[in-house]
Amino acid sequence: MAFEFRRFSAVLLMAAMPVALAACASSEAPATVNAGANRAAVYPDITAIVRGETQQMSDEEAANYQASLMALAHRRKAGTISEAEYRRQLAELQALRDNHGKATLAEIEGTK
Repeated sequence: MAFEFRRFSAVLLMAAMPVALAACASSEAPATVNAGANRAAVYPDITAIVRGETQQMSDEEAANYQASLMALAHRRKAGTISEAEYRRQLAELQALRDNHGKATLAEIEGTK
């Protein structure tokens, strides 16, 4: 019985072999991984010095912003600044927060 099973599996394997080989031999050209890639014969210059497009905030600038925010909060708490002036300065800082990223991106992309 074991001999017959081996014989049957060998016949089944031989019958399936042409089908498996036909699937491997496809006439279609293989699809590229990235069809939109630049396939030009010119290679990019990888020796160019890379630099940032915009200046990063220095530690000194960050400390100055933090000090001005802390001073604004202390003046409001002490009552030496009016609520309207506090709201005006707060709105100015929030507008800077909300628009700075978009303005910097426009500057980098040259759409400014």
